[in-house]
Amino acid sequence: MSTLSELLAEHTQLAGDAVDHLQRVVAEWQLLADMSFADFLLWMPLADESQRTGLTEFLCVAQARPTTAPTAHPEDVVAARVMAADNPQLRRAVVEGRICREENPRWHLEVPVRRETIPVRYGGAVVAVLSRDTNLAMPRVPSPLEIAYLGSASDLCQMVADGTFPPRAALAGADTSPRAGDGLVRLDAHGLVAYASPNALSAYHRMGHASDLVGLSLIQATRELVHDPFDAAEVAARIGAALDGRHSLRMEVHARGAVMLVRALPLRPRGDAAGALVLVRDVTDLRRRDMALLSKDATIREIHHRVKNNLQTVAALLRLQARRTAIPEARRALAESVRRVNSIALVHESLSVSVAERVDLDELVDKVLPAIGDGATAEFRAKVRREGSFGTLPAALATPLVLVLTELVHNALAHAFEPGRAGEVVVSAQRSARALDVVVADDGRGIPPGFDLETSNGLGLQIVRTLLDSELDSALQVRPRAGGGTEAVIRLSLRAR
Repeated sequence: MSTLSELLAEHTQLAGDAVDHLQRVVAEWQLLADMSFADFLLWMPLADESQRTGLTEFLCVAQARPTTAPTAHPEDVVAARVMAADNPQLRRAVVEGRICREENPRWHLEVPVRRETIPVRYGGAVVAVLSRDTNLAMPRVPSPLEIAYLGSASDLCQMVADGTFPPRAALAGADTSPRAGDGLVRLDAHGLVAYASPNALSAYHRMGHASDLVGLSLIQATRELVHDPFDAAEVAARIGAALDGRHSLRMEVHARGAVMLVRALPLRPRGDAAGALVLVRDVTDLRRRDMALLSKDATIREIHHRVKNNLQTVAALLRLQARRTAIPEARRALAESVRRVNSIALVHESLSVSVAERVDLDELVDKVLPAIGDGATAEFRAKVRREGSFGTLPAALATPLVLVLTELVHNALAHAFEPGRAGEVVVSAQRSARALDVVVADDGRGIPPGFDLETSNGLGLQIVRTLLDSELDSALQVRPRAGGGTEAVIRLSLRAR
């Protein structure tokens, strides 16, 4: 299904700022749908220049359903076209530039639906039409909450028709702002509470307010609850700004251990001061979970840091032991152990500075490969480099894969080249959505006669086979390289990684 931007670009010639305004309308209209107990559809007028009347049909480019009432459109209406002649309210909203309401409901999929059309004005011109479609199949008894919701929605819809809502400046975080169902407080033009929903009352009770809010100055009541003087002054200023007709962003308020998201919207239909709408969401438990996760992440990173330090200590001890050992074979075995331990330590070092338990393999491999090559330069003149991108992998896969690469590169440096001969070992990676293909290739003397991967008793290859089978669910393939040399090939599945 095409997006709003794609439909506008394909079927209209709206300027970029008008498109941005429609994007802001769609970002805010879930609030309108919930308070209206109705579906909202965004219609674009399509003109036919060959017709005298010009306006011939409308295209639906976006749709929102209420969370507070049954939908009037269970089907997807986006990309649907309707004739202007069959939908006079849509046409009247464009031509007359005012909100139009059907006198009698229409039947849609055996459901009675009342439609109200709202012109979307931007820059003094009507650029689109909102239809507010209410499902009348389930009648509701008017309650104070419903009356407050509908009255506030009507004011905001009139502001859409006036071109004053949403504001020109994009509202950051509108999708995470409080919604009508979280808690709604309606203020009159003097800043006194005319209505507070049950959820809004619960939020203020959690902040420490013991009585009802109706009739109180919300600015004063909120200021008394917030202990931080800066936050108290800020939230009071934002509510006051809404009463003066100015829009503001949501803010987080802390009071008596509770955390609330507060957003104040001015209500100025036709330019007349009608008070403000204050939305409140209790996010206390959410913030506590966030703090617990941050603490857990910090603990995990500290553990990785300590493991890295311990591994480096082990590597240093092995290095000291190798220097004191007179037997060449034992010295080489200890040196290989140091290399393996350092490879694991680099993985934990990367995890100690990562927020997620994932490792940037490109950065890590670029640290490991030069160390292997430098260790071999005393005897060989081969160079080591990387091609392609590994991307990021979970830590459970990164550690064995880095060890596998370390062993394969070291094996190529140790066995592919004659002493003193220049050469190159290339570690290449090719990643797709399903798999990671890794090739360790050298331009050395090739596979020796009689070599059998399964019966090879070299410790490095045994480690590689064990890690691939038990940790990576993969296998190693060794084959001649085109143009001379050897290739070691690994295919790692990335499904459900």
